Amino acid sequence: MSAPPSMAAAIAASLPAPQSAPTPAGPTYEAIPASMSKVIDIEADIPLACVQLDGMVVSKIIKHAREAHGTSAHGVLLGLDLDGTLEVSNSFPLPHHINDDDDKSVKGVARYQASMLRSLKEVQADDSVVGFYQAMALGSFYNQTLVETQAIQQEKLRHGGVVIVHDISRTARGNAAFRAFRLTKAFLDAYKRNNFSTESLINHRMTFSSILEEIPIRIRTSPLLGAFLDTLSAPSVSAEPSFAKPSSALPPSFSVLNLGTNNVSKNLEQIIEAMDAYKTEEGNLAYMQRQIAREKGKADAYVAKRKDDNAARIAQGLAPLPEEDVSRLFKIPVEPSRLDSMLLLGRIDAYSKTLEETSSTALVKMYASRGSAVV
Repeated sequence: MSAPPSMAAAIAASLPAPQSAPTPAGPTYEAIPASMSKVIDIEADIPLACVQLDGMVVSKIIKHAREAHGTSAHGVLLGLDLDGTLEVSNSFPLPHHINDDDDKSVKGVARYQASMLRSLKEVQADDSVVGFYQAMALGSFYNQTLVETQAIQQEKLRHGGVVIVHDISRTARGNAAFRAFRLTKAFLDAYKRNNFSTESLINHRMTFSSILEEIPIRIRTSPLLGAFLDTLSAPSVSAEPSFAKPSSALPPSFSVLNLGTNNVSKNLEQIIEAMDAYKTEEGNLAYMQRQIAREKGKADAYVAKRKDDNAARIAQGLAPLPEEDVSRLFKIPVEPSRLDSMLLLGRIDAYSKTLEETSSTALVKMYASRGSAVV
């Protein structure tokens, strides 16, 4: 079953399509200085080596993911690429329609995104789309919608754009998790051809680990913001003598004392569900393989029988029977795509890595709490 194309189709509809350059009289610009020619990448020849997120973008994504329902939070990233670094300076969320039809939702999201880009351009803010962000839980970012949306972006954006994945489950435990991905060249070529057969996967040595490639992320905050956070976290001491203890604007957080056992049980449930889905998908693929083998066997038997009949007729001095198109006589099914199986394996791997990290941290906390209780 294919995922609803609301997000991918909306982004595809609102992204600028390549057009023939008109020749109206416009302003003239000076040539780029030689000292900046190696930094400003006009032709997009410098490969991306890093993604730099502004502190405001991080705050916006966390706020949107916290206020949205589940993992429905997604939005657009704005910025520019400079000397191999994709600088994300702004972002805005996209609406999520639950009860609307797919076509109505796609058109509404596309109109909203185009309106936001026009408004940002009017105030001379960054309006260049460089990717999108998606909130997820427990590492479940291997899905059809993300792959489809990123494939569209890598065709229309400079450097292909990136997708920023935000793990809301880790953020709830006090660790803001952001990762940047894009599709690998081998997977994108196979996706364009829509060829995910068994033979193609073997020839290209393609597995779930070769679907996405991760790009390093660094977060940039201004010195003024850093000084403000230091002021909030530092205890404030009154000028007048007082017996009260100094307090800070930010209250202390005791989230680190949580053992995190609830996340472990939820993570196990997610792994079991993914394993069941993978088992069902493999069963469907095996059934289709048996159908293909059965129809191919019938076609091969028919061709062999026709050859024997023609040989007998030639021996009797008769004209051989005309050859017929086997594909018209026998409907041999097309080999099913294994893309869904690859995505399910990637999801299981992501769940397992999250479980390993969560359980190891919880185990250390349990031993620490047990030791403190004994003391």
